[in-house]
Amino acid sequence: MIVLLGVLVVILGFATRRNPLLVVGVAGIATGLLAKLSPQEILAAFGNGFASSRSVTIFVITLPVIGLLERHGLQEQARILIGRLGKLTTGRFLALYLLLRQLTAALGLTSIGGPAQSVRPMVAPMAEGAAERRHGPLPERVRERVRSYSASADTVGLFFGEDCFLAIGSILLITGFVNTTYHTHLEPLQLALWAIPTAVCAFLIHGFRLLRLDRSLDHDLAAPGGRSAAEGSRTAEEAK
Repeated sequence: MIVLLGVLVVILGFATRRNPLLVVGVAGIATGLLAKLSPQEILAAFGNGFASSRSVTIFVITLPVIGLLERHGLQEQARILIGRLGKLTTGRFLALYLLLRQLTAALGLTSIGGPAQSVRPMVAPMAEGAAERRHGPLPERVRERVRSYSASADTVGLFFGEDCFLAIGSILLITGFVNTTYHTHLEPLQLALWAIPTAVCAFLIHGFRLLRLDRSLDHDLAAPGGRSAAEGSRTAEEAK
């Protein structure tokens, strides 16, 4: 039981807002020492853990690439592209992205989108560009709202789309737990098929909310005094 003191190290580290990587590293070393492992065995455990989950560190490669693309005008090109599509409003574009995200996630392509690799460099600037083409320069508060809706389209699409893929981790975890605990024979395909109605409902509900965003922007920005009110609220927030 004494080896569980490593969990206490993690709790204390996070409670005092220490560097997460440092906290986890110290907790791992402390747990290894309490378990009477040699320094070589502790180092080998760290190495084996890194090698078995090295796909988690793929962001080390993707983030510099995204940074270079943004530096060379990726967001500007995204705005120009959406500006050429006159009938594609902010809500329609995000609803289309929601559908694309759900379909790709249902095929197992969960890493094709995401907040870092898709939403920030492309989806959010395109949604902002569609709103700017219709309403002109956006107040900061409205801009942040459009960005939040962009992130929600990606999150909802992934969350409810990935369960339709029978080889996803959550499906395999559920079937493994149910079959082991209740001695049944539940197939992953059965769960994946039952996830389809939920995914359709999620698309209809959130898609409707995304389409309502256009009406909300029209009401807040196109109405007389709407833009000045938005700017006034932003100035008040900054003053606080």
